[in-house]
Amino acid sequence: MLKKTYILFISFIASALTHANLSMPNIFGDGMILQRDKPIHVWGWSAPGSSVTLSFGSQNLVSRADDKGMWSVQLKPMEASGLGRNLVVKSGSESLTFKDVLLGDVWICGGQSNMEWSLRATRDADLEIDSANSSGIRFIRLPKIASVTPKKDFSKKSPNNPEGNWRKAITAEVENCTGVGYYFARRLHRVLKVPIGLVDVSWGGTMAQHWCAKDTLRGIKELEPYFDKFETALNEWEKGGGEDGAKKRYELALETYKLEREKWEKNKDGRPPRGPNPNAYSDPAQKAQPGGMFNGMILPIAKLSIKGALFYQGENNSFTVGWKPYYKTLPSVIRDWRSAFGQQNLPFGIIQIAGWSNRRSMTYDMNHHCNVIREVQHITWQRTHNTGLIVTYDTNSNGSIHPGRKSPIGERSARWALSEVYRYKSDGGRKELEWMGPVYESHKISNGKIVINFAEKTSRGLRLDQDVEVGFYIAGEDREFHEARARVDSGKGTVIVWHEDIAKPVAVRYAFSNLPCGGLMNAREIPAYPFRTDNWPITPHQSTGSYLVKEAFGSK
Repeated sequence: MLKKTYILFISFIASALTHANLSMPNIFGDGMILQRDKPIHVWGWSAPGSSVTLSFGSQNLVSRADDKGMWSVQLKPMEASGLGRNLVVKSGSESLTFKDVLLGDVWICGGQSNMEWSLRATRDADLEIDSANSSGIRFIRLPKIASVTPKKDFSKKSPNNPEGNWRKAITAEVENCTGVGYYFARRLHRVLKVPIGLVDVSWGGTMAQHWCAKDTLRGIKELEPYFDKFETALNEWEKGGGEDGAKKRYELALETYKLEREKWEKNKDGRPPRGPNPNAYSDPAQKAQPGGMFNGMILPIAKLSIKGALFYQGENNSFTVGWKPYYKTLPSVIRDWRSAFGQQNLPFGIIQIAGWSNRRSMTYDMNHHCNVIREVQHITWQRTHNTGLIVTYDTNSNGSIHPGRKSPIGERSARWALSEVYRYKSDGGRKELEWMGPVYESHKISNGKIVINFAEKTSRGLRLDQDVEVGFYIAGEDREFHEARARVDSGKGTVIVWHEDIAKPVAVRYAFSNLPCGGLMNAREIPAYPFRTDNWPITPHQSTGSYLVKEAFGSK
């Protein structure tokens, strides 16, 4: 008992020493943007029991650090302002000053590599970077941090590092901004004429389950193998001596490789040996894991007041059996982020994945994993309040998993936000802003053809791009799909689909492929969402089992 008391005392002293000095989370910095028109939560650490004062604009607030050194205040809502002000925090003789702080709208940009894709990597980087001059758009790219346990903050290497610091959308600084986020912010900034802040929490190669709370994930049966794999790797790491053991194993593997390389150099027989991958000898606790990015990148900023979120993710759930938990993990991302940020109605834009790879066969196309992911994204959108779905499949010009054209994605995301979040109306406030492409609603079979109906307000001016009828597939009772003919009945706002050799058609699919193509759009030239009229099983290649929409979601 004495030993336990001693340990607790030492732990308390260590905790107190940790927060003996005035400090704040690294999300606060020079040039940042605070959320307008909402209470603004500001927090940090100081000596336990110490008094802390904060001043910003005309507001002056006082707080007191608790016994763990934690303090927080809440600024009253303020209007948008592009005038830079100082945020000053003091405790005793210590002082922190954050300069050039603006008031505007703050958006979280999350997901994997297509959100992480920087402006300098987009198709139009040669012009966009040179012409960027929007100091009212600010962004911060968080460092990639995965953690087994919840983190209170993230670290940054230096005040000038591209990660962990607020930067401006100007030529000298903008190249590292998320491309999708940049085009999104640029449109909002031009229309709303208020500062726009982007908090980039993207990480290439991540899966939806990496962005959820662990407690949520423990209740999902399909995630048990992922937990087992991670926990096994963590146990092996600890049993193997942790960092020191891994270093010894790597050095041994490197020496072995050098000897094998020397032998190969003499004879040049067969393939040359490969050197050891350092990543295989790194701590699994710092790599992809269930809940890891939620702990390491979302929770450190979760007290921040924000306007909404964009989430561009799904590609890595499209490989092998990664699609199996997605019908539960994607909705969980939305719920867990809303819970973390304390906003149950947080606007959440889901960016639908594009396509990649080459088209191989009709069976391959109809059963590709990414069709499952897009359908899950679509149904999640339809069943989750205050969300939007942004279509992207037309942004590919080749088989790359990273479409270079990010401007249509960012601008369509902005259309959703302006219409649904800001309730913006065009033409002097007289017209609702259109943001959706045609949305499949129903169908009927008549005279050997299938007539497709679309949701009201999404099919105005329904048309085929350059009158090319691509992307439509039709099947009869044998469930074998074939490329179909299609024409638009502009008077009724419907699409008629048929095949000369299928007298009794049963189902139609559109833009259903690993690399979709299709020219169906509305008068706003926003592409129709991929859809299917059937609910047949989809059996992805390189996978086990089949996706059944009724089992995942019940009746569509």
